[in-house]
Amino acid sequence: MTDVILTVNAGSSSIKFAAYEVGAGALRAVARGHVDDIGDDTLFAAGPADGPIERQPIDAPRGTVDHGAALRLAIDWLRRHEEGCHVVAIGHRVVHGGPDHAEPVVIDAGTLQRLRQFIPLAPLHQPHNLAGVEATLQAFPDAAQVACFDTAFHRQHPFVADAFALPRRLYDEGVRRYGFHGLSYEYVSRRLRSLAPDLASGRVIIAHLGNGASVCALRDGRSIASTMGFTALDGLPMGTRCGQLDPGVVLYLLTEKGMSADEITHLLYHESGLKGLSGVSNDMRELEASDAPEAREAIDYFVARVRREIAGLAATIGGVDAVVFAGGIGEHAWRVREQILGDMGWLGIALDREANAGNAQTVSLSDSRVAVLVIPTDEDRMIAEHTAEILGLMQPADSMPLTRLTA
Repeated sequence: MTDVILTVNAGSSSIKFAAYEVGAGALRAVARGHVDDIGDDTLFAAGPADGPIERQPIDAPRGTVDHGAALRLAIDWLRRHEEGCHVVAIGHRVVHGGPDHAEPVVIDAGTLQRLRQFIPLAPLHQPHNLAGVEATLQAFPDAAQVACFDTAFHRQHPFVADAFALPRRLYDEGVRRYGFHGLSYEYVSRRLRSLAPDLASGRVIIAHLGNGASVCALRDGRSIASTMGFTALDGLPMGTRCGQLDPGVVLYLLTEKGMSADEITHLLYHESGLKGLSGVSNDMRELEASDAPEAREAIDYFVARVRREIAGLAATIGGVDAVVFAGGIGEHAWRVREQILGDMGWLGIALDREANAGNAQTVSLSDSRVAVLVIPTDEDRMIAEHTAEILGLMQPADSMPLTRLTA
């Protein structure tokens, strides 16, 4: 019987899952899958970690597959295809851990109740994250359940990066900048530490650019500041989320347009960002392929905001030694990367345009004062590592010897 850790990443319209074999203090990925477009034309895809993924549309009327049904599909597939495996633990991505959770925790009934209190702070994600916990508690009642928080990586921010200029009592009540995408940043930071320890110990800016997007400044592998704030709406424009917004706009929508709180919430979370600006799509690939001037303007706005945040975060940490791109856009949209960094010589960046167009791991010239890298993120593995570490199944990364990885 082989011990395995499952990871569950339940998002607003998709679920990602994976299985990792635990052995000799290390993890080996054995299976992976995802369920996309939940509630629409739902698609299930799964397969061995090192083999082809089989994709299968779900034969059900539109709208009948909810997150519970999607999780049952994933669990049933894992049981059928991983016979002989003993599930010892399940690690969950939980977007919001509030002000107190600075590291993963083993979930009990009290923890689950406390995490429900943060649903208003992450309404697009937290309910589905916790639904994933409840589903696997029923399916694997003897397995340990571990919550891994997207906010935990940012909990050591200095006060100036943590607070809003609001009455102090609100800060004390928890109205503060939490930051998100922490699991992605932590994974990329660990990967950079293996690839280039000298860079990882310096001043690093990581741009996690995807349907959700943010930028984070790190010093010696620790988060110093992030573009996301109290909720996952702040900072960069995203696929359907607005990003940074004058709060007066919300007041205007309330008082002059007569919109309700629910209507404004839907507008800011689902109808804004690249989708709202372009009127075409929230998918960067579709925008790049479009001839519509609004699509080009949406890309230009996205690029301008990323440039502004990189420059601002460089000031926050007193310069920059490396810029790292991750996420779907960050890893694959080379034209976007070129627009962001192509004329940033003033910051010490000399882009290797040929390497960048080939999505190489290092896309800066050899004489660039600032290294620029593309490092694919892997939140599932980060969740599995955290789960194994907290349960004593493997050493924490900080106690492991460094190993330089080849490109």
